[in-house]
Amino acid sequence: MPIPNAGTAVALLTTPSPAVDSALPRHSPYGYDPTKWICILYVTLFALATVIHAGQALRSRLWWLFVTACFAGVGEVIGWVARLESSDSPYSLNPFIIQITTTIIAPTPLIAASFIILGEIIQRMGPDYSRLNSKWYTIIFLSCDLIALIVQAVGGAKASIAVKQGNDPGPGGHIMLAGVVFQLAALVVYVALASEFLLRFAYDHPFNRATGAPARAEHVEKKIKFMIAGLALEAVFLFIRSIYRTAELTEGWRGKIITTETYFNVFDAAMIVLAMVTLSLFHPGYLLGHASAWKAHRSLSQEDQESDLGLKSISQ
Repeated sequence: MPIPNAGTAVALLTTPSPAVDSALPRHSPYGYDPTKWICILYVTLFALATVIHAGQALRSRLWWLFVTACFAGVGEVIGWVARLESSDSPYSLNPFIIQITTTIIAPTPLIAASFIILGEIIQRMGPDYSRLNSKWYTIIFLSCDLIALIVQAVGGAKASIAVKQGNDPGPGGHIMLAGVVFQLAALVVYVALASEFLLRFAYDHPFNRATGAPARAEHVEKKIKFMIAGLALEAVFLFIRSIYRTAELTEGWRGKIITTETYFNVFDAAMIVLAMVTLSLFHPGYLLGHASAWKAHRSLSQEDQESDLGLKSISQ
């Protein structure tokens, strides 16, 4: 017998009539039964990635990695532990509800880490080649990330409540979709601005503005080049995941995408694992230095700006 879609399964599970329960078989609210060994695999991978990121954050003293990469990993672990429980209790709604929210919002802080790193790279290579000030990258894109996180959380909570009450989770799904699309749009703008910065730097075409900052780094260190490559690779994985989630939620709770386990395992979980591994291999603590190096670069940049502004005022 074919497994019904998620919406039908929820209706079956929450129907109070004993007559209906006796007449119809019970089915997983996922539209499939989560495969146990896959759940164990991803719980292990996300747990290991989180522990490694925590160790790297401690060693580099880059504390913001705890609320970005580590927080994302913890969220994924919670979601996959819930799916693991579902593999043993496929008719239980609570694990299903937990994983709905956690797996949709967990990657959001990971994206925030990329925004912070890009701002630091721009500061070191030459702020005059960037359309936005490096600080504004952090402020604007972290704000976008926070908005996306809140919208997805609200939508996930609404959908979860609807599922538990036996109602249509569609409205909550639409809110979640809005958050995912907003996040995807922010990611597109981030990549576009980063690409423009790199092209302007490569062709030595800065913006004409008197920032007082050094116009251009004399040379780009190999480690910075590796960091840029790491950000680009991570962005590819995050793009694939965001496009998948957009398609999934657009099709709805009764669609083929959301009720096909393989799609979720490959285009969501695997992409986030790869993104976390990429950030660990191309780690900002190693490629851009210990937190003290970040502070030293900022202090040096501030001194250069003050010196340049002082020379300009004297010449005038």
